Amino acid sequence: GAASVVVGHPLDTIKTRLQAGQGYGNTLNCVLTVYRNESVAGFFKGMSFPLASIAVYSSVVFGVFSNTQRLLSQLRHGDSSHTPAFSDVALASMVAGFVSVGIGTPVDLVKIRLQMQTQPYIKANIKLKPTVPGFPVYRGPIHCFRTVLQKEGIAGIYRGMGAMLLRDVPGYCLYFIPYTFFCGWITPDGCISPNPFSIWLAGGVAGAISWGTATPMDVVKSRLQADGVYLNKYKGTLDCILQSYQNEGLKVFFRGITVNAVRGFPMSSAMFLGYELSLKAMKRYQTETNP
Repeated sequence: GAASVVVGHPLDTIKTRLQAGQGYGNTLNCVLTVYRNESVAGFFKGMSFPLASIAVYSSVVFGVFSNTQRLLSQLRHGDSSHTPAFSDVALASMVAGFVSVGIGTPVDLVKIRLQMQTQPYIKANIKLKPTVPGFPVYRGPIHCFRTVLQKEGIAGIYRGMGAMLLRDVPGYCLYFIPYTFFCGWITPDGCISPNPFSIWLAGGVAGAISWGTATPMDVVKSRLQADGVYLNKYKGTLDCILQSYQNEGLKVFFRGITVNAVRGFPMSSAMFLGYELSLKAMKRYQTETNP
């Protein structure tokens, strides 16, 4: 999980700026603007909170997914180790996506607020006090979390939760299902488990597919969560969709799709490889200590 955050965060910053910021144009212009204005450190804004919480988040997502699969196999076949059916993988993915939102929404909100807080807010006839646009609003992730909680309450911490549910429930289906399929397809016949290259490739492809298709709702979620840095422009998920469409057309929902898909490959490769290798190492250790 930690490896996936470090690998993917710079591209995540670019993706968030493209989706919720203004005046960046294309991806290359966004990269150059961030670098000119904020140097290399600008690409890693808001990384500490996801990095600190990724262990819990990954444990929940992969734990819920694998345990749901085992439960379904036990109920259907009387054997928890039985190879899960396609429908079981899909259902386990949806449950994992649903549960992950509870942890992921506050983490994403803090990350996006920190990524977006130095962006100038361009809106006519609006006085923004006491915050001065272009200057940091939050001193760090803990200050950001505390400030949002004090000013906006629990609802503020979970702002964008509806959009995140619409992104992650189908998103995790398109994450775990392609991974399971490609792992089985790439792995040679007779092998008990996939080799590291198969895991790396299958994880990367699954990540690219999942993040690419999740982009429209990811745009909505990013806008809702970045919205509260200076003022609340959107009333909710549907209002954000309608306003974004009316002001910028259908193309707005595909902002950052290339960055999302490209970023999804190394992030998911690192995530799945770390997960599978850690699991193997722990199983080997258990076998050695408890023969």
